[in-house]
Amino acid sequence: MDFSDADLGAVWLTLRLATVTTVLLLLVGTPVAWWLARTRSRWKGPVGAVVALPLVLPPTVLGFYLLVAMGPHGPVGQLTQWLGLGTLPFTFPGLVVASVVYSMPFVVQPVQNAFEAVGDRPLEVAATLRASPLDRFFTVALPLARPGFITASILGFAHTVGEFGVVLMIGGNIPGVTRVVSVQIYDHVEALEYGEAHWLAGMLMAFSFVVLLALYGFRPGRWQR
Repeated sequence: MDFSDADLGAVWLTLRLATVTTVLLLLVGTPVAWWLARTRSRWKGPVGAVVALPLVLPPTVLGFYLLVAMGPHGPVGQLTQWLGLGTLPFTFPGLVVASVVYSMPFVVQPVQNAFEAVGDRPLEVAATLRASPLDRFFTVALPLARPGFITASILGFAHTVGEFGVVLMIGGNIPGVTRVVSVQIYDHVEALEYGEAHWLAGMLMAFSFVVLLALYGFRPGRWQR
């Protein structure tokens, strides 16, 4: 069976969303993970809990509050309007913001665990060689934590691909703008187009299997030699 133009458009939009979200998550999540791994602040627990909230919150609850926050009367919406950017809901940038929030723990936690596994000893040795804190981070911590970044990238990308509740709340169902694969499957089922739904759902199932196979077959030692 051939995919329709709408199906292909949804696949392309999903891949684009997952790629942009994963890159942003690595940029935003890395300093958060480093702080959580190294700090002894009393705020570590609350910050860690906020980062992990998407793991336990229903996607519709998270999507609802993001919709309120980014709406015309919400704090984020008022800020974006003041900057001349309009409002984010029902736009691709809005999907990106929602996806970053929703997939945050899937990137931060593996990177945090990797930073914690590095320990203090390599950084202390680098310090004795007069390496600055920034130099120690980029030349010691990051290379040693590479397995965590690989895991985080895979999980963040895969989790974004499988989103439904959050993207539907924030993006709605606009073809070519916010209609991702999961929403396209929902549309097929609503129209009783089970054959088309089977093809897209099977594709996502195969993708999920490959992701899990990669994660379970991943051996950090191979990257640390």
